[in-house]
Amino acid sequence: MSGTRRPDKAAVIAISSHVVRGTVGNRAAVFALETLGHPVWSVPTVTLPWHPGHGPSTRIVPPVADFASMMADLERAPWLGEVGAVLTGYFGSPEQIEPTARLVEAVKRANPNALYVLDPVTGDGGRLYQPEETLAGIRDRLVPLADIATPNRFELEFLIGQELSTNAELVEAALSLGPSTVVVTSAFSLLKGGTGNLLVDGRQALLAEHREIARAPHGLGDLTAAVLLARTLSEMPTDKALQTTTAAVYEILARTTTRGADELTLETDTDSLKHPMAMVQMRRLGLPIGDRRA
Repeated sequence: MSGTRRPDKAAVIAISSHVVRGTVGNRAAVFALETLGHPVWSVPTVTLPWHPGHGPSTRIVPPVADFASMMADLERAPWLGEVGAVLTGYFGSPEQIEPTARLVEAVKRANPNALYVLDPVTGDGGRLYQPEETLAGIRDRLVPLADIATPNRFELEFLIGQELSTNAELVEAALSLGPSTVVVTSAFSLLKGGTGNLLVDGRQALLAEHREIARAPHGLGDLTAAVLLARTLSEMPTDKALQTTTAAVYEILARTTTRGADELTLETDTDSLKHPMAMVQMRRLGLPIGDRRA
């Protein structure tokens, strides 16, 4: 099509929540992706004044028919070939799952090399905060489409239906989930007082660790998924992508808490997204015998 924009880097469709104040959902993901050079098509699934963790507020969810119509418009957008990835996070209603799945399928038809990154924002700390219908839709409709999934430990437990108490169990669960790459945030750290991100892709299991920071602001999962996607689209080696993603998010978190801020200070820390300096401990864990893929 004449006049079609050809960006230097692939565009990303980011589908998640939008807050007026704060850096969670698409406010975190879009900022990170654009800072790292990617045009973003931002689709809000719900609009809130602030993260619910700050207290009750108005919740604006697009009408079901309107959301479905907008997603159908995107399916036939003349610029769909520019899109190199779709990233999904928090959904405002279960009815948003199927239109999202159809859009992912349309992107993959237009660009067979496009990636779908699923951040299954369904719960944390032992508490599910999505209705059962949304949970089931993510598990049954979106997980099978995903190339990369970034659940936290609790979300992975829900998705596979069992409690996980060791990194070995996390590795087995990640291998059984379906996506070719799974990054489990809040994995079990081998460092005292630490936490980590565990990447499992069938060829290897890599653990990136750093010290845990108490009372962390919200949005770390959203930020991790977006930065990892950008690193992956740049064709960075897997171990380097995990290491620099973990370092960037940790560095921003550490700087945020030093400032005493209650939201991630992304606008101040763009250098941390591009060139993180934080030290991250990398470890290679074993895969179950017979599960190593070619």
